[in-house]
Amino acid sequence: MKRNLSFVMAVAIVLGFGVVGLTWAQDDDGPTSSLRFVVVRDSDGKPVRNAEVVLHPVKRKGKQEKGEMTLKTGPEGKASVDGIPYGPLRVQVLVPHFQTFGEDYEINKPELEITVKLKHPGGQYSIYDNHDDKKTDDKKPQ
Repeated sequence: MKRNLSFVMAVAIVLGFGVVGLTWAQDDDGPTSSLRFVVVRDSDGKPVRNAEVVLHPVKRKGKQEKGEMTLKTGPEGKASVDGIPYGPLRVQVLVPHFQTFGEDYEINKPELEITVKLKHPGGQYSIYDNHDDKKTDDKKPQ
């Protein structure tokens, strides 16, 4: 009995979060879009599974609004969502061992596919490293 009750509670919680995301997506009575995301590695184009795709609504002045929706990519690096209202949308993609991706998109079509190419982190800049790769005129012999 306890097992069934905890299962029912878990389903209710998941459905509750789904309703919150659906409410965010359908606040506006205007047109909505179906978005498809494809997340791949920049180095070889292979799909990235379990990437966290975070959608943030954005005000027209570029400020992020409250509320967000999070998706996870499957084994083929794909995730999708329906009912996203037209207008500006900030997309972030987070995956351990990759650079965080972030970009704003203008949603203005009934269907849109967004491909994200994730890069591995680059080296950090240090003032202690030699950065003399530029030759200047004042260092030329006279």
